[in-house]
Amino acid sequence: MDMNIGGEAVVRRPWYTSLYVQVLTAIVAGVLLGHFAPTTGEALKPIGDGFIKLVKMIIAPVIFLTIVTGIAGMRDLASVARVAGKAFAYFLFFSTLALIVGLIVANVVQPGAGLNIDPASLDASKVAGYAAKAHETTLVGFLLASIPDTFLSALTAGNIIQTLFVAILFGVGLALIGDRGTRILGALEDLSLAVFKVVSIVMKAAPIGAFGAMAFTIGKYGVGTLANLAALVGTFYLTSLLFVIVVLGAVSWLAGFSIFRLIAYLKAELLLVLGTSSSESALPSLIEKMERAGCPKSIVGLVVPTGYSFNLDGTNIYMTLAALFIAQATNVHLSLGEQLLLLGVAMLSSKGAAGVTGAGFITLAATLSIVPSVPVAGMALILGVDRFMSECRSLTNFIGNAVATVVVSWWEGRLDRDRFNAAMAGQPLPSDAVAAE
Repeated sequence: MDMNIGGEAVVRRPWYTSLYVQVLTAIVAGVLLGHFAPTTGEALKPIGDGFIKLVKMIIAPVIFLTIVTGIAGMRDLASVARVAGKAFAYFLFFSTLALIVGLIVANVVQPGAGLNIDPASLDASKVAGYAAKAHETTLVGFLLASIPDTFLSALTAGNIIQTLFVAILFGVGLALIGDRGTRILGALEDLSLAVFKVVSIVMKAAPIGAFGAMAFTIGKYGVGTLANLAALVGTFYLTSLLFVIVVLGAVSWLAGFSIFRLIAYLKAELLLVLGTSSSESALPSLIEKMERAGCPKSIVGLVVPTGYSFNLDGTNIYMTLAALFIAQATNVHLSLGEQLLLLGVAMLSSKGAAGVTGAGFITLAATLSIVPSVPVAGMALILGVDRFMSECRSLTNFIGNAVATVVVSWWEGRLDRDRFNAAMAGQPLPSDAVAAE
């Protein structure tokens, strides 16, 4: 049915065409299939993997075009530096706070106490691969890996940090040549329209991808797997929920918006993240939705991609909580000084593992390898349920980056309140165009 609100025609589409409904249905169907036909569910792994590959295929051009057009469109490089400075100050503060929250909860709840696991009885071979990768995630290694071999390889290697590096350099270069870069900027803006149209085409396959990924997870690991380490999984989910509602909710309130409204606005993307256990699967959609909600393109282009590497609230909560769980389970007592050392190492290693597949588990291995009192082999205790916790990590990371984008836009005084309030309320936006500079 068509309606006319404020002179703007609004077409009510059938409920079953909503991406939110389709992804939700796909997740439920995937859980049922994985539970009742686990062999078939496991066999559907390529479907979920295929969808994530489709999304990753488009991530590099989306980030490159968004950042370049945003920076070059601003022209004022002092503004770019100011936005970047505010974004990184935000990331550093809340990433550290997430680590501290995980540390406090682990000490209060003590989910690993009473397990009395002998470290010698653990199968270290199960986590040997993660430990090996952890040695490659040093801060120096991360910095060197941020520089691509060639300009074009930054767009083809699948490394978000390299794409960011090249996009910022090119955007600054385009801004410095002034009016002579106008035609190039215009062409890139036109190209970005085509790329985002490709994104919308790819996202039509989201329900299929979510179905395959969820069927595989439940089919391989089983719902009952959660019962083995329910204390850790439950503590992690509850801690992440409280972090989103209390900490991020308080920040949202200070910035003049509701965290619950923002979550509702991004419900389709959050379901996609839940179904695929990957926050990257919804990155292109997050960029597009934040722009539509009144956040300037230049700020969205800087904050969202960098946040995916440096603002990992869920991963940070997991790191300190899981590290102390392993210590408690193996009866290793950590003094306050050792826990603070663990916190400091985690702050550095979380940046070193940015952009690495399976970053949460690999970062934990990197952290434990530097704190010798906690056995790295203890990671075998949580290997079986890590997949379930990765979903919570991804959801918390995703919400944290959405909040960061709005807060930095508000901090800069460039948040279009009319568009933002309309988007949060589910009302027609003041203009069909995305937020202008």
